[in-house]
Amino acid sequence: MARVLTWHVHGNYLLYLSRARHDFFLPVRPDRSHPYGGRAGSFPWPDNLHEMAVEDVRELDIDAVLYQSKDAWERDRFELLSDEQRRLPAVYLEHDPPRQSAYATRHHVDDPAVLVVHVTHFNELMWDCGEVPTTVVEHGVEVPEDVRWTGELERGLVIVNNLGPRGRRLGADVFERVRHELPLDLVGMGSAELGGLGEIPPPELAAFAARYRFLFNPIRWTSLGLAVCEALQVGLPVVGLATTEMSRAIENGVCGYVDTDVDALVAHMQRLLADPAEASRLSAGARRLGRERCGIERFAERWTDVLEQAARRRAPARPLRSRAA
Repeated sequence: MARVLTWHVHGNYLLYLSRARHDFFLPVRPDRSHPYGGRAGSFPWPDNLHEMAVEDVRELDIDAVLYQSKDAWERDRFELLSDEQRRLPAVYLEHDPPRQSAYATRHHVDDPAVLVVHVTHFNELMWDCGEVPTTVVEHGVEVPEDVRWTGELERGLVIVNNLGPRGRRLGADVFERVRHELPLDLVGMGSAELGGLGEIPPPELAAFAARYRFLFNPIRWTSLGLAVCEALQVGLPVVGLATTEMSRAIENGVCGYVDTDVDALVAHMQRLLADPAEASRLSAGARRLGRERCGIERFAERWTDVLEQAARRRAPARPLRSRAA
């Protein structure tokens, strides 16, 4: 088991990442500003996730560094880490698809000794990583075993953080268009500003979502959202745009519907509102695909292997420590 330095970039992802069999150390600033929040929030953080003050990072005895943002790679690497730590095994977790160009953006990690991990096959396809090695670790999520889709609310649910400021990329205009044609509730950080219901604490979100007839994902351009993966595991039918990894994750007529024709999506959602039996059939498919595609055990095992192999490849003479060390 390795001792790994990383950052609190995405709370849900960090929670699931901590299921890997390693110890993770998080740099923390007094104001807990992003991404130095450590074990902040209402997440049930496990014991293998540790906080440390940013000024103490240079003295930390670690086996590897897991970067999760361009800022960490270009700034924190030099400001927080010692020379020795910068020579340690390094993995870069890329959460997003490229922004400037869908297919011609060169990734900012240009060190072939670093492994870039993408969260979807779409992202790996679109980023130009040159000679830098890449791999894909698809999302894994976990929802309470006793939470199942019921669908009694004749409404659709949209789960997007800060939808207003993120605009067209996250589909704010699509959401506004569709909400005038059928009943939708928006939840997430900043959702109240758009007439939504506010943020639901992560431990409560699965049970909250399970009452809705379907999840609508209006996002044009981002990675496959963890909210989509969690919805599938609950058994929530998913309707969304057939862009990025969504076109691969959702099987039409099996667990929901994806299309680039918004009118067609509205028709699918209207049918689900009118036909609970059809929604129930899709719910069964969603739960099956969610377990197959987004299992937390597979995800944790992949990350355990990726970090362990990276450390051994870069520092074969240095034994990995047990968690008790």
